[in-house]
Formats: sequence, structure tokens, C-alpha cells
Amino acid sequence: MAPIKDYPQRYALTGELHARPFPSIRAPSTAVFLAIKQPHDAASRDKSADLAHLAALLDHYGAPRPDANATHYFGEMGKYWLKWEQHTELVTYTVFRRDLSERPFDPSEFDVFPDYWLADAPGGRITSALLRIMPRPTEDDTISEMLRDWFVPESLAVASVLEGAAVVASDFRIDSSGHMRIAVFAHPETGNRRIGRIVQRLCEIEMYKAASMLGFSMVREVGPQLNALDNKLTDLMADMRGPTALAEDTLHALLDISVELETLAAQSAFRFGATGAYQAIVDQRIGALRETRFMGRQGFAEFMMRRYEPAMRTVQSAERRLATMSGRSIRASDLLRTRVDVERSAQNQAILASMDKRADLQLRLQRTVEGLSVVAISYYAVSLAGYLLYPVAEAAGLSKGLLTAAVTLPVVVGVWWMVRRLRKHLE
Repeated sequence: MAPIKDYPQRYALTGELHARPFPSIRAPSTAVFLAIKQPHDAASRDKSADLAHLAALLDHYGAPRPDANATHYFGEMGKYWLKWEQHTELVTYTVFRRDLSERPFDPSEFDVFPDYWLADAPGGRITSALLRIMPRPTEDDTISEMLRDWFVPESLAVASVLEGAAVVASDFRIDSSGHMRIAVFAHPETGNRRIGRIVQRLCEIEMYKAASMLGFSMVREVGPQLNALDNKLTDLMADMRGPTALAEDTLHALLDISVELETLAAQSAFRFGATGAYQAIVDQRIGALRETRFMGRQGFAEFMMRRYEPAMRTVQSAERRLATMSGRSIRASDLLRTRVDVERSAQNQAILASMDKRADLQLRLQRTVEGLSVVAISYYAVSLAGYLLYPVAEAAGLSKGLLTAAVTLPVVVGVWWMVRRLRKHLE
């Protein structure tokens, strides 16, 4: 019996589930995170440029290159370990080093990326972060003192995660060197892979948070345009109630508004969808941390609820508003079409009434003509009858005038009767 054939993509699809493993990190360690995005139409970018940029970095350290069609990479790079991932809009680099600098969050840690390589990046930095991973001190007050020195107190979010496996903290602010700061205090009994999962989730929270805020930036840009279109549409619908508004002018104005709304909807559809997806990932990653409150401070979820969620609700509100305005323009089109149909029906009724009036006048004129035609036909009929009866009149001794007078009345009656009978037959 011949073996069953595998689906062509069976192994590729199964391998995709295991293609992006969490890094194995021990404390103490340092991680440097960088996310690059092209400024326009990043989802349709030439992804070969991402691979070429990665290859240039690996060549700088003499590390092996990735496969030609790779979408992820993890390997040793000199004294570092590099994790590279290609996303729909972004490319992320996470570099790990198994030691700590004497100065916390030292900007020189970012020097792992050469200046010339950063200058040739196919896009711009959407976010970058320095992560300091260290063993958890025995006293929580020691952690509190470190956090007070490293972060802005009013923005600080700190929590104990994964049932006490680690304490994580960040203020989600860009420091003077241009990077976010994230601290991880791992419990001594926490395994290296679990620390790697924590670090990976923290990087993803920062990356997707930054990506989702692009939707908020777009809403702020298109807000004035939405307001102007909303006012135009409201004024147009108000003018439609007036008897002096011309349907043709209203139609042209409504078409202009509808075209602008559809263009705006088409241009923003991808960003609205991506923002919703990124927000869901942020919420999911925070939930996966299973955080609990640390020393009464706000956690990541509480920070996002106060600072991040309002921005996302603004994006959702703008998306609903745009959909509502598109629906209003459609309803306005329907109302205008109804108004035009009513006006056209009134015009048709007026035309039919005018046609009825003309038909009535034509009937009266026809009857008048029929009367005249009876006279004309009778005149010629009397003449013909006279020519026919003149020999008889001479034989009978009657004059032509008397004969004509005698014949006229019967001929007229006969012609009238024939014309009437013919008209009734036609009707």
C-alpha cells in the first residue's frame, strides 16, 4: 500500500508554531530592544531590505547569515545573542548580554548597534528599550530605592508577576538617551526560560503599545477633517428641508462629501484594524503576566487603564464616528432620491393633466371640424345629387332651385348620420 501524501505545507505550518521560541536568560543580564518601522505603507514594504539590514549587522560581528526567506532569527553574535523578528509592519531586534553594566541603563549598551548600521535602517525607530535583568534582592525596600532612582515616580508601574517569579517595573518614558527603561528583578528560583518569557512579553507590550499609538496619532491628524465633513453634512441635511434647495446642487454637494468620507475610510481602514489588533495583544500580554500589586504601587494593567486605554477609546470612537457619518451620507442620499422621486411624480402628474386638457381641446376641435365637414360633404353631395336629378326635374317640370331645396335636407341628414355612425364605430 502506497504511503499517504503529505499536504505540501504541512511541515512548514507545524514548524511555524515552534519557530519563535522564548529566549533563555539568566540573571544578571542586559537586553537591548529595537523596533524599526517604515513611515509609509509599512505592511507592503520590500521585506528583502529587512533581511539585507539584518545581514549587515551579522556581517559586522562575523555571525552566520539567516536563510533567504527567513522571518525570524536567533543566534550567537559575538559576545551577544540576537533575536530578530519580522512582523507585518515592524522589524524587531533584541540583543542579550550575560552581564550588567556598572551604570544602570547605561546608554552605551545601545552601542551594540553600530552607528553606520543604524543610519542605513530601512525605516525609523518606533521604540527602543534597555532592559536590566538582575536577581531579586531579599528586601523589597531595596527594590523601591532602586526604582526611585531609575524611574519617574508618577509614571512608575511595578508589579510582581507569575506568582512571584519576578518583579517588573517601567515608567514608559523615553529617557535622555532616547530609550525606554524596563527593570526585571528575577527570583533566585525562577528558571532561565521563564525569565526569557517575561522579558519577551515585556518587549512585546512595549512594541505593540507603540504600534497601536499610531492609530491615535492618525485620529488626531484626521480629526479636523472629520469635524469639517460632519458640519458640511449637517448643514446639507438641514438645507434639504427648505423648498428653495435645488436637488441638483444638493446632489453635487452630497457626492463631494461622500467621496471624501469613502476616501478617508479607505485610507484609515488598515490603521483602525491594526490598532485594534495591537491593543488586543497588549491586553493579552499583560494578562499573561498574571501580575499582583507590589508595595501598593500601580501595576501595568492599572497604568494602561489610566494612560493607554483612553487613547484607544479615542481611536475606537473615531472609527465609529466615521462609520456613522458614512451611514448618514447614505441616508441623505436615500432622502434626496425620495425627494427627487416625489418631485418627478408631481411633474409627471402635471404633464398628464396638461395632456388631458390638450386632449379635451383636441376633442372639441375635432367635433367642431366634424360639424364643418358635415356641411362641406353635404354641399358636394347636394351638387352631385342635383347633377343626377336635373334630367328628372326637367321631365317633371320642376326648376333646379326647387329640386336643390328638396334634396338638401335629406342629404344633410344622411351625411350627418353616416359621420356619426363612423365616429361611434371608431370609438
